[in-house]
Amino acid sequence: MIEVAALPPAMQAALLVGVVLVEAVALYAGYGVVERSVAPPIIEALEKA
Repeated sequence: MIEVAALPPAMQAALLVGVVLVEAVALYAGYGVVERSVAPPIIEALEKA
């Protein structure tokens, strides 16, 4: 395992920014998949009401 505390502060900051960026992309993609699968039935139900 990489010891993050042993890295220089600039490298720690860059690593943190990279991790946050990867997390944001994963959440964006995940919410897109959920929206595509959940939204059509909800919109259909609202149109019928």
